[in-house]
Amino acid sequence: MRATATHLRAIPGTPTPPARASLESLFSEHYDRVFRAAYRVTGSVVDAEDVLQTVFYRLAKRGEELNLEPNPASYLHRAAINAALDLLRQRGRAAVVAFDDVAPELLPSGSASPAALQEERELRRAVRKAVGKLGENQAEMFVLRYFEGFDNQEIAARMGTSPMVVAVLLHRARARVKKELGSYLETKLTV
Repeated sequence: MRATATHLRAIPGTPTPPARASLESLFSEHYDRVFRAAYRVTGSVVDAEDVLQTVFYRLAKRGEELNLEPNPASYLHRAAINAALDLLRQRGRAAVVAFDDVAPELLPSGSASPAALQEERELRRAVRKAVGKLGENQAEMFVLRYFEGFDNQEIAARMGTSPMVVAVLLHRARARVKKELGSYLETKLTV
């Protein structure tokens, strides 16, 4: 489903027309990528839409400062991941579970039992919660590696660091996520 930007209205205090046209152009070119990145992190269509709005609202507030060179796609992708992680962290503190956790297109074929589907949803929630507890750089690298499929070299280039730093931080992030999931699995086995 491809959204259109025709329903957008100017936000009071938004940038002058040239900057607004630039923002509209960025939105029409990159909203799908921002939405997909946010969806992979949050697992919720509603939350991904909130992240999409947040990312472009923040850009609109910047006004004339709207310069995302040299790579606007990379900037917006990272902004989406960071905003989605922020949302997960907020949810972790508020102990809120997204209403739209299960999108019909994500459901496996009818061969899986309802109990197995529920277990899978709970495990996904636990993984997202564990990632939300990571530090900012570790969480972003974890998402880029395991949700988005980038290798360490690509992550290092995107984040302006070395592949060795990426490897170390990913190792630590995996250990923390594994520990969190171990706690989750222990509680599941004792219940």
